[in-house]
Amino acid sequence: MLSSVAPASLAPAALHRLRDETLDPEQLAAYNLYITAGPASLRLGVADARRNKFLALEEYAAPEAGLSYAQQLAALAAEHDLLGRSGWHRVRLAVHNRAFTLLPAALFRPGDETAYLSLHHALNPGRESVHAYAHSGLDIVSLFAADRDLTDWFGHTYPAGRLVHGTTPLLQGVVQQSEASGASRIYLSIGPGQLTVLVMQGKQPRLCNVYPFSTPEDLIYYVILVMQELQLDPDQDPVVIWGDLMHDSELFTILRKYIRHLRFGNRPFDLGYSYRLNDLFEYRYFELFALHLCE
Repeated sequence: MLSSVAPASLAPAALHRLRDETLDPEQLAAYNLYITAGPASLRLGVADARRNKFLALEEYAAPEAGLSYAQQLAALAAEHDLLGRSGWHRVRLAVHNRAFTLLPAALFRPGDETAYLSLHHALNPGRESVHAYAHSGLDIVSLFAADRDLTDWFGHTYPAGRLVHGTTPLLQGVVQQSEASGASRIYLSIGPGQLTVLVMQGKQPRLCNVYPFSTPEDLIYYVILVMQELQLDPDQDPVVIWGDLMHDSELFTILRKYIRHLRFGNRPFDLGYSYRLNDLFEYRYFELFALHLCE
């Protein structure tokens, strides 16, 4: 458990605070709260549950050295008019890390989560807890570790909330946009120092993994490596990108150099978005928006 609540002075710096004027803080039961905690930043989204429309998006800088996301969230909640309050229709938190695996649902046995995950991740029981999420309609279970202080804060603040791994909304959002054909497609989600690669065969995942990178050369190495292992062709097979990069960035430049059919992705379909979000690039915040598709 957190030894103490972080003071409001530790609240993170706001990078974006966009809110539709129709959002009523006194009617939280009408809204869903979505939170993502990853290498890029802390992000909050609020969606109207009945209209399936996002009305707010806020982004805060990642924790400074020595601070955790649990401390950051506690500090932000101490001075925020929405975060930390009860009464929401639904609350979801996605954690972004490399400590996860996907397992066919038929092989999953409740109670064995730690044993499954230990094949892929050296768990620290004192600092991490293990969680599972069943992907509806995919017959897949996501198993992942999360910082214990963060999950303790979340469980205490939102007892009915749902914790998922960052690959879960990515997968759910891609499935929504995938075609039923048998062709393979590659999807990339790029954050600071972290690349998520998802390869779909129609509406079924062939590969989902998170890779660390520090240079553009690292990034393209992992992308080409995955394509070679799955016998995909950089000159023929399309690649879709979401995440934290610009059209004139070194990352996009090196991707465009080696991959012929490259495009930025869209927001999740069948959802509404406030006009206040119009100035944001369509390919950013995909996982935050796609949390609306997670049960």
